[in-house]
Amino acid sequence: MTWATRAAAAGLSALAGVAARDLLQREHTLLRNFPVIGHARYLLESVGPELRQYLVAGNNEERPFTRDQRRWVYASAKKENNYFGFGTDNDLEYTAGYPVIKHRTFGRAVPATHVEAGHEMPLPGAKVLGGPRGRARAFRPGSVVNISAMSFGSLSGRAVESLNRGAALAGCLQNTGEGGLSAHHRHGGELVFQIGTAYFGCRDEDGRFDLARLKDLVASAPVRALEVKLSQGAKPGLGGVLPAAKVSAEIAAARGVPEGVDCISPSRHAEFSDADSLLDWVELLATETGLPVGIKSAVGDMAFWGELTDLMATTGRGVDFVTIDGGEGGTGAAPLIFTDSVSLPFQLGFARVYSTFARAGLHEQVTFIGGGKLGLPDNAIVAFALGCDLVNVAREAMLAIGCIQAQKCHTDTCPTGVATQNPWLSHGLDPELKSVRAATYIATLRRDLRKVAEACGVEHPGLIDSSAVEILTGRTASRPLAEVYEYEPGWGLPSVADREEVIRLMTEAPQGGSAPPSPTAVG
Repeated sequence: MTWATRAAAAGLSALAGVAARDLLQREHTLLRNFPVIGHARYLLESVGPELRQYLVAGNNEERPFTRDQRRWVYASAKKENNYFGFGTDNDLEYTAGYPVIKHRTFGRAVPATHVEAGHEMPLPGAKVLGGPRGRARAFRPGSVVNISAMSFGSLSGRAVESLNRGAALAGCLQNTGEGGLSAHHRHGGELVFQIGTAYFGCRDEDGRFDLARLKDLVASAPVRALEVKLSQGAKPGLGGVLPAAKVSAEIAAARGVPEGVDCISPSRHAEFSDADSLLDWVELLATETGLPVGIKSAVGDMAFWGELTDLMATTGRGVDFVTIDGGEGGTGAAPLIFTDSVSLPFQLGFARVYSTFARAGLHEQVTFIGGGKLGLPDNAIVAFALGCDLVNVAREAMLAIGCIQAQKCHTDTCPTGVATQNPWLSHGLDPELKSVRAATYIATLRRDLRKVAEACGVEHPGLIDSSAVEILTGRTASRPLAEVYEYEPGWGLPSVADREEVIRLMTEAPQGGSAPPSPTAVG
């Protein structure tokens, strides 16, 4: 018998074995009815997203990020040509809700003829974080674009390190996420430490918040602010579980939990139970650490925000910043009902919260941060027009370091090593290279935001107001953004003093330099 004959016989025997198994099993009707060939259905289902992504879908069909949007991020991260030719693919005439930015023929800002690659002018925050409340360690963020909350545990160590090194190169902040502050966060990038419901990284042996441990942690790392997480866009009002199999010694050390045991995040905080006790706790954290303290939340019932602003207006206590996450945010794995239908999308949720602060006369005392697909210039500009002072990027930063939108973040099988704890999958991710791509993407986004601001006649995206954007309502009509969200004149802009200072910073900035300076302390 020849080698080929033996191979053919072995192959036929294997197929016969698969067919016998298919006929005898009871779990899958398809396989009992169509043995062997029925497996093709499951194979095609497993690679369906990839087939659609590369072979079927058009430039603007995929979600959450279209091919055009991903291409823009990839090209920006690699310092390649991120321009598009032959006009827009979007159907402007028939797309209700489509935002249109209104450029000005004349304005204060005179844009440079050309900005050389690698020579970005600084683009600092328009407000001093913690300044209005006199926090001891108040500072002006060095970048209007920062890296959003993504925990070590949801992301691989190499991905977290890449983002931290990238933050250092770009002069921006990285939010740790609620999973604690790990060794991967200690590569030069400055941090916002997020405190979630499980108090990872600052908890005692019983899982309760430990102020002494928080102070020790803050003293040991470049933490510039604290963010109390109330909820997030991916799964608002829902706790979380990191299965025991994923709780490695490294993750356990960062979170302050036992190794190899299910790591549970409750759905609510134990340190406070209403807006009043929340403000007490915020003031305690700010007093003990000197840091600006803010809250992060998706937006649902507005009663909380009304109570919070009433207390801030009458008691003198308050948060230094508010981070609003849109329901379209999605780095956290969650049940489909939560990702699809719980919490308001960013624009609607942010506008309602900002309006609540503005009606209470508090909008100039708080720094507003937005998240939820704001790493794309058009979305970010609308966010600034609505009153954002800073924007956070999450999935776009993941794309910049190699994510291909495989949508397997919840399976621990991310093929690019970004959202997995699998050592083999993550080993291919090179932090030295990917950090440069993260930084380049952030710098490119800032450059484009500045270009659009100058086209609108102002020096800084934080100075774009709601009059600069219209929302299409059909083929022949549109409404001003301010009218859509019922904004009053002057809302959406920093205070007069902040505006004057940011104009001074922008007009006196040097014309060269590879990256903006680190955040500047003012306290």
